[in-house]
Amino acid sequence: MSNTIGNNLLHQSLLSPTVLEHQSRSNTSTSVRGNTFLQPQAYSLTHRTPISTDFWGRRVSLQKNRLQMGKMYTILRSVKAVLAADPSSMQQMEKFRLDEKVELQVDVGLPTSGSGSVVNIQVTSSSDSILLHWGAIKKRQDTWSLPRCRPVGTMVYKNKALRSPFVKSGANASLSIEIDDPAIEALEFLIYDEAQNKWYKYNGGNFHVNLPKKEFTTPNISVPEDLVQIQAYLRWERKGKQMYTPEQEKEEYEAARMELLEEVARGASVQDLREKLTSKNAASESKEQFVSESKNNIPDKEKDNNRKNIQSKVPKKQAQKTNFSNEKVQRKKRDIMSLLTKFTPESIKENISPSPEVLSPIKQFSMDKEVHIDGPIMNKKIYKLGDKELLVLVAKSSGKTKVYLATDLPDPVTLHWALSKNAGEWTAPPSTMMPPDSVSVDKAAQTNFTTSSVNNQSHKIQSLEIAVEGENFVGMPFVLLCGGNWIKNSGSDFYVEFKTRPAKVKKDAGNGEGTSKFLLDKIAELESEAQKSFMHRFNIAADLMEQATSAGEVGLAGILVWMRYMATRQLIWNKNYNVKPREISKAQDRLTDLLQNVYKSYPQYREILRMIMATVGRGGEGDVGQRIRDEILVIQRKNDCKGGLMEEWHQKLHNNTSPDDVVICQALMDYIKSDFDIIVYWKTLNDNGITKERLLSYDRAIRSEPKFRGDQKDGLLRDLGHYMRTLKAVHSGADLEAAIANCLGYKDEGQGFMVGVQINPVEGLPAGFPELLQFVMNHIEDRNVEALLEGLLEARQELRSLLSQSNSRLKDILFLDIALDSAVRTAVERGYEELNNASPEKIMYFISLVAENLALSMSDNEDLLYCLKGWNLSRSMFKSRDEHWALFAKSVLDRTRLSLASKAEAYHQLLQPSAEYLGTLLGVDQGAVDIFTEEIIRAGSAASLSSLLNRLDPVLRQTANLGSWQVISPVEVVGYVVVVDQLLSVQNKSYSTPTILVAKSVKGEEEIPDGAVAVLTPDMPDVLSHVSVRARNSKVCFATCFDPNILTDIEAREGKLLSLKPTSADVVYRPRKLALYDFVKTEVDAFLILRLYCSEMKDDGLVSSANSNEASSTPSLSLERKQFSGRYAISSEEFTNELVGAKSRNIAHLKGKVPSWVNIPTSVALPFGTFEAVLSDNLNQVVVEKLLVQKKKLYEGQSSFLGELRNTVLELSAPPQLIKELKEKMQSSGMPWPGDEGAERWEQAWMAIKKVWASKWNERAYFSTRKVKLDHDCLCMAVLVQEIISADYAFVIHTTNPSSGDSSEIYAEVVKGLGETLVGAYPGRALSFICKKNDLKSPQILGYPSKPIGLFIRRSIIFRSDSNGEDLEGYAGAGLYDSVPMDEEDQVVLDYSSDALMVDGDFRHSILSSIAIAGNAIEELYGSPQDIEGVVKDGKIYVVQTRPQM
Repeated sequence: MSNTIGNNLLHQSLLSPTVLEHQSRSNTSTSVRGNTFLQPQAYSLTHRTPISTDFWGRRVSLQKNRLQMGKMYTILRSVKAVLAADPSSMQQMEKFRLDEKVELQVDVGLPTSGSGSVVNIQVTSSSDSILLHWGAIKKRQDTWSLPRCRPVGTMVYKNKALRSPFVKSGANASLSIEIDDPAIEALEFLIYDEAQNKWYKYNGGNFHVNLPKKEFTTPNISVPEDLVQIQAYLRWERKGKQMYTPEQEKEEYEAARMELLEEVARGASVQDLREKLTSKNAASESKEQFVSESKNNIPDKEKDNNRKNIQSKVPKKQAQKTNFSNEKVQRKKRDIMSLLTKFTPESIKENISPSPEVLSPIKQFSMDKEVHIDGPIMNKKIYKLGDKELLVLVAKSSGKTKVYLATDLPDPVTLHWALSKNAGEWTAPPSTMMPPDSVSVDKAAQTNFTTSSVNNQSHKIQSLEIAVEGENFVGMPFVLLCGGNWIKNSGSDFYVEFKTRPAKVKKDAGNGEGTSKFLLDKIAELESEAQKSFMHRFNIAADLMEQATSAGEVGLAGILVWMRYMATRQLIWNKNYNVKPREISKAQDRLTDLLQNVYKSYPQYREILRMIMATVGRGGEGDVGQRIRDEILVIQRKNDCKGGLMEEWHQKLHNNTSPDDVVICQALMDYIKSDFDIIVYWKTLNDNGITKERLLSYDRAIRSEPKFRGDQKDGLLRDLGHYMRTLKAVHSGADLEAAIANCLGYKDEGQGFMVGVQINPVEGLPAGFPELLQFVMNHIEDRNVEALLEGLLEARQELRSLLSQSNSRLKDILFLDIALDSAVRTAVERGYEELNNASPEKIMYFISLVAENLALSMSDNEDLLYCLKGWNLSRSMFKSRDEHWALFAKSVLDRTRLSLASKAEAYHQLLQPSAEYLGTLLGVDQGAVDIFTEEIIRAGSAASLSSLLNRLDPVLRQTANLGSWQVISPVEVVGYVVVVDQLLSVQNKSYSTPTILVAKSVKGEEEIPDGAVAVLTPDMPDVLSHVSVRARNSKVCFATCFDPNILTDIEAREGKLLSLKPTSADVVYRPRKLALYDFVKTEVDAFLILRLYCSEMKDDGLVSSANSNEASSTPSLSLERKQFSGRYAISSEEFTNELVGAKSRNIAHLKGKVPSWVNIPTSVALPFGTFEAVLSDNLNQVVVEKLLVQKKKLYEGQSSFLGELRNTVLELSAPPQLIKELKEKMQSSGMPWPGDEGAERWEQAWMAIKKVWASKWNERAYFSTRKVKLDHDCLCMAVLVQEIISADYAFVIHTTNPSSGDSSEIYAEVVKGLGETLVGAYPGRALSFICKKNDLKSPQILGYPSKPIGLFIRRSIIFRSDSNGEDLEGYAGAGLYDSVPMDEEDQVVLDYSSDALMVDGDFRHSILSSIAIAGNAIEELYGSPQDIEGVVKDGKIYVVQTRPQM
């Protein structure tokens, strides 16, 4: 900043409360106490430190002669904003046609109090590479300036413009730009399609958007110039005291004037402003004067007391305050979708280096030596000697213990060695055991290594062999002498044992599938080196970062797993190595710098990088780390506590500091505050995982308990409080107080030999950000946490733009964001009590806050953002007393659960393979390995969100009169019912038959026992709990039953066989006889299943359906083999039962017989026998031969050949006559012919036809026909060809309610997009409704949709299966075979909050009534209940198929 403002303004300590408001204020403004984090003071974990606002740097003084008192400026009403390339040609919202396929819409939101203008830009285009090339126009400037507030992903282009990516949603791409700089008058931009290198301009020039000005109701208002100067200083202070150019300084000065004028316009008087600004300024000036005069000439204790007195004066109001519940953060209004981050997920696969590991000379020597040893290897280890190695190999050979040593050190090496009768002792070896030319010395011997080459290569190896006879000796201690230097093992003697250590029984590491195996192998190899100290571990991790980043997401997952095992104390922190704290701090700094750089360069990895950084402290060069060593000595000296625990801790800190020291420091402070209660000391330690045994395990053990005198209390609390900040600065990057201090800056003076520390503020922090952080710290321990949560989230939102920009201090911003995220989770957990008697609206508000917090931390958050929009709509419906609010909220709740479950599964797929592989290599406790991913999930906001959902769920169920089940893992199963009190009591049991467990108690931590196919419980375990994760991963049905009567009925069937058929909201259960096909899944050999369960079935008097009385009495079904008619394609007018199946005939029958407003798509078909005719064509002779061999294997019982049969069908070639006839029929019926778009399009269509034919050999279809003894060879497949309607919605109608069997009412389900999400295996519920047939215009909503995905497709063709086995009476064959579109569908994440079917009651009523009326008409036409599929396009109803309802 230039000197003008700095020297003309009063020195201020007050922080402007521009982002805060007081709920009870009238027209006067309310101050917020000063910034805690500008002072050189430590902060205890209580977060209630008094305020100080010392300023470090040159003092700012008042020059009264420069002030112009009484000079007035007036506010004029702003002219209405225009939006145009020519600023006079357009209104505030305008659309442009850029070309025939691209449309642009621009609208400008008017500014409100506390926020700037928002420019919303939307482009309708099929391109995924649209960018906004833009800049801002300031007053009296023609060139573009680059605003600091930018959309996520914005890049600076040649320092002249900004380029921002649009957020794609279907065909629309949108972008919002918020302008908070009052000096900016307009935006200019161009649209750039990067993929096509194409620019879209306005009449050859830039699009120009004038920004609206804020209007005030009071004209001709002015404020004195001296107050403007003070306000300008406060703005400068808030922005980190930046250096301004004279032009920027003028702009800031005018912006300060506008802030004050706005306050006046809102009702504040000039006197109010003067009292607000000058009283705070005076306090700051007097405080600064005190600090300046007394800084170096008063004793420490007196200085501390004076500081307390000053602090108590400055924040006088706050000091007297005991309840902050009325204070609120005024949150800025933001578009939720501005939080969107979306990246294409990487496929997780085995990532192994393509080139084999190059063996070092020592490893090659070891391999060669082991080949020639004729006995067992007892011990082997390779030590690192800098960049060289030392091999020690012990083996039993010819009745002797032989020790082989080898090294690639370049200088001659001498072994100084002995033998041990007791481990570790030095005993001179007998001369008979010493190699030739050995020399005896005191209690030892010296033997020279001899030099040789490895495999005649240039590498020279020095080696030595020692033979030890008898069993008197247990080991060999030794050191090396090389080049006049003694070489030891990290400062200690080498020692090798002669006995074979019992091998740990551990799980086989496997082949590393789904991991970066080469990286994890390298980590395991270097772990012994990493165990020496944190310095070693962090430096090794830094060395591996390039390799990890090159491996992609799985590589970074490997680093995360390793660092997490370290952070949770699964790995050794320090082993026989003395390292200075500043060396640890420097290594941390190096690693976090590299993580910061990867975060900048690879935005798709930011989520996992956040998790890595959360396990690693911030670090720092030099001074911060060195203070750990120095400051403990100062504390001991000043407080006369140089012995006992303090000396032991001092020795531990000098040897190797660790995160444990933060806990020890806190335990000491808690002990002192409790008037020296030793129980409090141990409680703090134990609560944080530090036991007496762990204290004794340090290289410099802590054996003593603290013992202090009463007169030491105040001094120790003061100095340990200071010391805590030093420890946290290194070890606790994600600690909130430490993170805030690092971002806002602080300074600690050195004393004597102790170095000082100065951390400068991060540049570019948002305006008002220090006050916001102060608000957070003022409320960090509030019992009522709503205001705190709002403050934390506002702080995270303010930081968000900085996290996507280049900043040399990015890691400090990251650590602050991580700390704020963690504070949200802690606050929510503390706030559960607040929700005990809360209204549903408040619980939903808390859910929305936690969902927002989670979205701010996720790299792919689109689904969660739509959930958040759904929660906001639910709250609005509740407030407006909409009768459907609970139903809609339940659908949002279900979708949110699905989103959490999907995230948990993604974490499991990414992290668990690396956790298991590396955990096995490193010998990590198996329990820690098994729950690795679950602990990661439960440590984040997802777990808090899931808990809140559990609180709301019963409320919604009761309000909306919903069903009796919560299905966590929907898997259809058959099994024997077993009732247990607790799942915990049987978790280690193995059931020999498929078992449905009814467990009265499920807490969430249990394992699912082997053989269990389902778990039903009245408990409501968390969707992210261990048992829920296990159920989903193991494909076990898992559900909560809320109806005790249903559960009692199931329990009464104990020992009986039951089938469970869950949907997303219900579980249908019924008794069953065991049938073989119940357990056939995919390519499972049915005969193996039969043998597996045969004995159990006989014991229960049950046998497979193949030889049961029931099976033999089943009516025999038969298929008539259809003959080829000689025609490859037929029109719908030619459909008969000899040529096509019921699906085709039914759709043709509807034409002209249903109401005219019910549309029937045009159809043609490939009739029965076409597949067989194609097979018989000479083009496909080789394919036929393969099929015959595979079918023979299948009929011999090798069901694995089903998949090969399907693949072989896809090799068929199309006869030219088929192509000709199909083209003629499609074109004569008015359908588009794929070949008109090129040969490639026809090949796509032909592949789709073959996939329909190949589905004859689907596992489910094949075993189903076998079950009812249908001749599979007689199954013939016609193909119904229809043009796909690009549906807005799809529906399925059952004209008799399938749940109740009530024939007087219609039941229907509706989804957004194509119907495959409705009939296929897509998670979530559809919109469901019923309608009485005597009142078809009164549909009753049963549930709103929770399906997160919709399928949409371009204009295309679908090929539907239509076999002669799908609609046999008594055989439900529908849905067994595939329908295949020619083009792949686009999966779109759905936003229900703006969908007309959800938010427009009239539209919803019209569509649902039309669906019900169409269904009723079709049922009347056929005279029997129908299962109908259809779509809605532009409000029109289309029916695509109907069949008898089964």
